[in-house]
This record gives sequence, structure tokens and C-alpha cells, in this order.
Amino acid sequence: MARYVFAVHSNPVAGREQEYNDWYSNRHLDDLLACSGVTAARRLTLADQQIREGPQPFNYLALYEIETDDPQNFFDELSSRIGTDQMPRSTALGEVSPVLWKVM
Repeated sequence: MARYVFAVHSNPVAGREQEYNDWYSNRHLDDLLACSGVTAARRLTLADQQIREGPQPFNYLALYEIETDDPQNFFDELSSRIGTDQMPRSTALGEVSPVLWKVM
């Protein structure tokens, strides 16, 4: 079975960071873990010190480990759940940039 990492960079809506973090940590991670093939999930926040100076476009990163031979099935299931009772989307969630990586 192939392994993937689904990396999601995100930011909260301005002024709603606490609400965003509460939703993400206490609801959304579990919602993703309920998807077929998702074996682990964790969140990271941008460190104060960086290798390069200047602003970073995202302050948060979520990493989801996935095992599947058909990543399209994961995308289809995820898409069918977003915005439903299985995976409500918080209005505190701002910009999002998801990328799927294949583990070598």
C-alpha cells in the first residue's frame, strides 16, 4: 500500500485565531482521521525563528498520513464530507493551501 502525506497550510480569519485553533484541534483533526486511509494527524505552528528573513504566507501546518493505493478515493471522500455534519467547516478558517506528497 502506498503512503502519502497530505500537508495543509492554513491561516485563521483575522481576529479569530482562538476559535480557529479550537475548531481545528478539537474537531477537524478527528474529522480527517475518520476518512478512509488516514492513519495519523498532527498540527504545527510557525516558529519565531526562520532560516530566511521575511514574512511567511502561512502560520499553521497540518500533516495527515495516508495509506492508500488510490489517492483519488481519498480526495473524493474528503470532498464529499467537507461542509457536512461529518466535517463542518469553521468560518474562522481563512486561506488554505493543501498539497499531497507521496512518501518515497
